[in-house]
Amino acid sequence: MTAQDAVRRVTRRRAQTRANLLDAAFAVFAAKGFGRVSIEEVCEAAGYSRGAFYSNFATLDELFFALYQDRADLIAAQVADALAQEGGPDLDVPASVDRVAEVLLLDVDWLLVKTDFLVHAAREPEVARALLDHRARLREAIADRLSRARGHTALPALLGDVDGAAHAVVAAYDGVTTQLLLDKDVDAARTWLKQLLTALLTDGSGTPV
Repeated sequence: MTAQDAVRRVTRRRAQTRANLLDAAFAVFAAKGFGRVSIEEVCEAAGYSRGAFYSNFATLDELFFALYQDRADLIAAQVADALAQEGGPDLDVPASVDRVAEVLLLDVDWLLVKTDFLVHAAREPEVARALLDHRARLREAIADRLSRARGHTALPALLGDVDGAAHAVVAAYDGVTTQLLLDKDVDAARTWLKQLLTALLTDGSGTPV
C-alpha cells in the first residue's frame, strides 16, 4: 500500500466515523430530545469513544449544525429544482409546485429534532446567530434559482422580489411542518403545502401572475 493509498483509507474511515456519529445522534435526538442528550449517549449509540467524537465535532451544537446543513442543502435543492427548472425555456409554476409537494422532505423525527434545537437556540444568542445564518443560506439558494427563472414567469408583486418569494416559501414550509408535528399526517401536510405555495407563487388559481 502506498502512502497515498493509506491517506485515502484514513480519510474514508474518518468520513465514515463522522457519518455514523451523525446517524446515531439523529436517532438519539429524535428519541429523547436535543436538550436531554449527552455526548456520551451519542458515542454509545454510534459505538465510538469520546475521542472519536471530539476528533470530528467540538460540541453537540456543532454536530447538530452538520445535521442541519445536510437537510438544509437537501431542502434547498428540492425546492429550487422544482421551482426553477434549469435548462427549460419556461418555468411552469403549477407543475413545479406539484413537484415540491411530492418530493420535499417532511420527516417527523427530523422536525422533532429541529424544533428542540430552535428552542435551544432561542435562549443562546450565539447559537441563534449560527442557525439564522444556515436559514439565510437556504433562502439564498431558493432565491438564486428563482432569479434565473424571473424572465420567464413573474412573481406576485406582493412578494416584492425573489428574496421575498424565498422568505415566503420557507415560511410556508415552517407553517406546514408545525402542523405536521401535531397531527403526524404527512399526506395532509403535502396537500396543504401545495395549496400554500400555489397561493403564494401564482394568482391562487394555479395561473402565474
